[in-house]
This record gives sequence, C-alpha cells and structure tokens, in this order.
Amino acid sequence: MSGPRCPQCAQPCASPRLLPCLHSLCEPCLRRLGPPEGPPGAARPVLCPVCDAELSLPAGGVGQLPPDCLAGSRGRAATGCDLCADGAAAGRCLTCGLRLCRFCCRAHRRQKKTASHAVTELENTTDCSQPGKPLLCPSHPSEELQLFCEQCDQPVCRDCVLGRHRQHPCDFAASVIHRHGDALRELLQSSQQHMDTLEDVLSQVDEMGGAVRSRAEAVAAEICLFARGYVKAIEEHRDRLLKQLEDLKVQKENMLHLQKAQLQQLLLDMRTGVEFTEHLLMSGSDVEILVSKGVVSSRLTQLNSVAYSTHPSVDDRIHFSPHERAGQCCGYEVFGAILNKVVDPARCTLHGEDLHSARQNQLSGFTLLCRDSAGERLGRGGEAVRVTIIHKDKRDCAVKPTVCDNGDGTYCISYSPEEPGLYAVCVCVKGQHVQGSPFTLMVKPKFREHQGVFHCCTFCSSGGQKAARCACGGTMPGGYQGCGHGHKGHPGCHHWSCCGQVKESSECLCGPPSDASQRSLLRTVAF
Repeated sequence: MSGPRCPQCAQPCASPRLLPCLHSLCEPCLRRLGPPEGPPGAARPVLCPVCDAELSLPAGGVGQLPPDCLAGSRGRAATGCDLCADGAAAGRCLTCGLRLCRFCCRAHRRQKKTASHAVTELENTTDCSQPGKPLLCPSHPSEELQLFCEQCDQPVCRDCVLGRHRQHPCDFAASVIHRHGDALRELLQSSQQHMDTLEDVLSQVDEMGGAVRSRAEAVAAEICLFARGYVKAIEEHRDRLLKQLEDLKVQKENMLHLQKAQLQQLLLDMRTGVEFTEHLLMSGSDVEILVSKGVVSSRLTQLNSVAYSTHPSVDDRIHFSPHERAGQCCGYEVFGAILNKVVDPARCTLHGEDLHSARQNQLSGFTLLCRDSAGERLGRGGEAVRVTIIHKDKRDCAVKPTVCDNGDGTYCISYSPEEPGLYAVCVCVKGQHVQGSPFTLMVKPKFREHQGVFHCCTFCSSGGQKAARCACGGTMPGGYQGCGHGHKGHPGCHHWSCCGQVKESSECLCGPPSDASQRSLLRTVAF
C-alpha cells in the first residue's frame, strides 16, 4: 500500500505532523529540522522547507504537534486504491477507512475478516474528507479520541477525562463539532474573501505590469523619435556650420587673392620703374638723363606714394566653440558656433565713474568692454578675465573683486575697499593687460557721520571763540567766517558742520547769508 510522501525526504510519510503553516512533514524530518533541541520547556524556531515560513516548534517537542489526519486521504486521492494501487478508487470501507477500486471492493466483501465491513460507493459518501478510521489517543493508544476538552482545546479519550482532564469541562466531539465547525467556517469565509481580494489585486498587478511594459515601449518609441530628430538637427547644424566655414574660407581667400594681385601689380610697376631708372642712370648721357628726369621722377614719386599694407589683409583666426549657443534647428536647441572674431586685450577698454576713485566701504565698480583686433566689439562672453586690486603701501591688503559676465562682450567688475589709500589695479584678458592696465585707484576715507548741531548756535553761543567745539567734538573748519550779514555779533557763524557736511535746513538765527558770503564759505570749508 502506497501513501503520502514527505515533501522533505520524499519517502512515505511516517506519522505526519501538521505545522502551523498547514504543511506536514514526517516525524524524522521534523526532528532533524532546525537547530538541536534546547533546554526543556523552550520553543525552537524553524523554517518550513515548503514555504520558508518562520515557525516555532512546541516546547514539548515534535510530539506536541497535531497529527495530520488528512495526509493519508490526500495521498490516496492521488494514488487510487489503497490495496492494489493499480485501479482508481471507486469505494471506501467505512470500518477500516480504506479506499478501494471496484475489484478490491468485491474482494473486501468476500473475505471472512472484512465481510462484515460496510463498503460504500465513493460517490455516495456523505463526507469524502472524513477517512472514517478512528483516531487513537497518543497518551492511551488503546482508547479512541471521542471527547473534547474545552479548557485545553484538544480531543481527549475517556482515560484522559478521568486523569489529568478531570476538572476540565469536556463534552463529546459530536456535540461540540457544530460550534467549532461554525467558527472554522466563519474563518474560512473570511479567508476566502481575502483570497478573492488577493486574486483581484494580483490581477491588477498583472494588468499594471502590462501597462508598465506598454508605457515603457511607448516612451522608448518617443525617445527613438526624439533621438532621430535630434540627430537630424545636429546633422543639419553640422552642414550649416561646414557651409559657414566654407563661405568664411572663400571670403578670406578672395581677400588674399585681391591683395596678392594688387601687390603683384604694384611690385611689377615698381620693378619696371626701378629697372628703367637704373638703366637710365647707368647708360644714359647727362642730357638724356635730364630729358627723362621729369617723367621718371613723377612715376617713381607716384609709385612710392601708393599705400599698401605690410601684413596680410586677413588672418587665420577661425575658431570653433562647441559650448556656444547656436539657437534652434528643427525645433531643437543646438550648440557650437564658428568664431572669426577673437578678443584682442590691447583693444579692450575700461569705462566707469569709479575707475580711478572710490570711497571706503562703499560698493564701486567699472565695466570692461572686449574688442577684437579690428577694434570691433565682441557680441559674446566667455573670456578669461582676471582682476587684482592691491594696496600700494600695504601689500597684504587686497580687495577681492567680483567679475560678472554679461554675455554680450562686457564684464562688470565690482569691489568694496576696506582701507583707504592708493591701490594698483590690474585687468587682464587671457593673461594679457587690457588697454590702460595697470592703473592707480584712489580710495577716499568714508564720510564721518555727524553727531553735533548743524547750525551756528554752538559757535555763536561761545561768543565766536575759535576753540569752540561742536557737540560731536570737532571744531568748525575755516576759522572765523562771518554769516554774511555785515555785523560782528556772530564771528563764528556759518552753515557748515565741523565735519564739512552741509545741512540745507541750517540757518543763522539772524537770517540766511548773502550769496557772496556763501561762496566764500564754500571755498573755505570744501575738501
């Protein structure tokens, strides 16, 4: 007779035990599963070899696991007849619980030992899951498990009820099966609902996987389309750049050919005049020389006055800038431009009111304008501009300037000096000084905020004392200047503070001063 096989050792299952994950193994495999048994009373963690679930064996060992009562029926349902193992099961003996083929059913009824057994057709069995074979108590092997202990939640036999389950509430299994079966059916219904939900979620996951694949294919098509368009744009931009380069080359060559032709013609005319003159002077008589002198002099003078360039009319400055923005091509932004204008540091100029003078702790600046060798302004940025501002008397005192590239050939240089005095400013482009560099920068001291009285009362109240001081601690510059009113009562009266800052609202107590006196006062105290 063949039976179910252990999923671990693939041998016929001997005393299969049910794990908490509802997979069953034979006892020998269970005893070899996981780490060795620990101290008595301690649970052992193991992994199910079927589903890899982490489980805990009971503290009492493998024997405390419930037996898998349905393992035999599951195995027999797959192997057919329990006796011959050749035919398909067609009936079952309700007495011994065996599944029998039709031939074995007839033989089972004819044999003396089994003639009294009740054999029914498999289709007529009311509960195919019930093996019909009585289960014996593991503690009392001769007793059948017919009772159920509510406190211990396990089937027991009569001897168990009389023994260690004496004080426990017990009842017949047939009496409590409905209540416990209903509880299992409720859990089963809930699990079935979860199964439906999981199957629906799995279906959605599969659909989402298909949608992801479809979307990825669509995006891949977009990428390929974009790449093809981009490649086309780059190729068109390449052709345009090559044509532009060819046109620039032809233009420079034509200018060189024209210059060459003009120089060759001038050289030919010069050579003819020189040869004629040399021959005249060497071979001609005095009269012949004098006769031809006027024409020869006129021709040589004319040839000598012809202006010509001592350098080629064009240069070989043709550069390619791969990072230069080149606008749009076929709807794509492209980069790379041919540059035939190269910055000439000697032609670059500096501009700004704060070029040679600044004020301490005040933000100042000037502008650098880049030009090419022809003096034309460059319409692009990206040049290497370096600016240094160093104190002439204090070499360790330097100002860190900020250079801002405006992208149009101009650069804004801003700085804020902390110390007054003379500074040496160097502005270099591509390592060469620009026009006017280096130059001297004069940094004036910052204005001192006036803390005193901005009118003449301080000095008038002193009686015009020359040593009178303002509330800020300073003396009035310019000495004894009158208020311009033609009296001598206020010899120290004027409308300037001792710091040299005018206060327009200041006014002498005797009225505004005359224009002449005001001009004289300004000349005295201005600095």
